[in-house]
Amino acid sequence: MSCCNCPRKVGGGDVDKSCPYLLNLLDKSILNISTELGQIALIIILTRAGLNLDLKDLKQVGRPAILMCFLPACFEIFATIIFAPRFLGLTLLESAILGTVIAAVSPAVVVPKMLYLMEQGYGTNKSIPQMIMAGASVDWVAAEVWLFVLVGATVNISYAFNAGLMTIILLAYVILFRMLGIIISLFNTNLNPKERIFTAISYMPKATVQAAIGGLPLAMGLSNGDTILTVAVLSILITAPIGAGLIDFTHKRLLFKESQ
Repeated sequence: MSCCNCPRKVGGGDVDKSCPYLLNLLDKSILNISTELGQIALIIILTRAGLNLDLKDLKQVGRPAILMCFLPACFEIFATIIFAPRFLGLTLLESAILGTVIAAVSPAVVVPKMLYLMEQGYGTNKSIPQMIMAGASVDWVAAEVWLFVLVGATVNISYAFNAGLMTIILLAYVILFRMLGIIISLFNTNLNPKERIFTAISYMPKATVQAAIGGLPLAMGLSNGDTILTVAVLSILITAPIGAGLIDFTHKRLLFKESQ
């Protein structure tokens, strides 16, 4: 099966990286180096994340911040390995690759929200915004725009529609596992149930890393690279707006506000 009058095949076969899916608006030369440009953009973003991370915040929140840097992602990868073969027909190896692609939280979405909460005094009595930022610390930068454009341009639209329902179900399961990892990370802390729920919600959005590495398996010729790229993009489209919206909607209800 092919689409957009191009030879690139859906769900396997030879991969033509030069096939433009964005209505032929981008030149083939850009799409041919989209993977390299995405990696460069990710390096820039991660470098800025390191430069903007305050070690005092890590010391202040301690063990939970360290656990939340990796434990929720590990739970989500584990869930992807369990459920992706059932919902999407991937092999265990392909499911593990998919898990590593979609497991990261989006600092581009989370950090501006946490900075706003810190300015308003929500959750600062227990350093909740600082704890969340410790695992996802970066500003909104121009490199991220490139990431989203490049990923969107390489998505096979018809394949995304076909895989949509099963992808949504898969994302629901893996997000539940991520939240379980967050609950374990916050075990034996002074956060109350409402504050723990808010922390779990704040780790829902995905965007930056998925945009940067979602197309790598496809570029490397993996037979189900289209599936992995599609899930990566849908994870951005679904979790980024929902997660950001839930942060805005729940912070006044779930967090204590200190008097200014």
